[in-house]
Amino acid sequence: MIVVKVKYTVKEAYVNANKQLIEEFLTDFRSLDSSRFLYSVFQTENDSTFVHISQYADQDIQQNILGTPSFLRFQTQRDKNLTSAPHIEVLEYIGASKDVL
Repeated sequence: MIVVKVKYTVKEAYVNANKQLIEEFLTDFRSLDSSRFLYSVFQTENDSTFVHISQYADQDIQQNILGTPSFLRFQTQRDKNLTSAPHIEVLEYIGASKDVL
């Protein structure tokens, strides 16, 4: 399993637009085979910081997800409105209270 955590902060004026673009790509993700991935997005107490945690069964589904047009549009717009570079971490999956993938 591949697990990636991305944390970033956007300009305050861009928060609502960022949330709208997130909802658009999540809507598209819901139409895909969800048995092979889980993609979650969180907003921290600092309203302009977001955390994305993605879990993929393998590289094939990861590449499929990351190549979704609405996700690519989100990334392009987000990158224009960042306050600093995103922090990306690859995590080692240890376990969960229920089966994830």
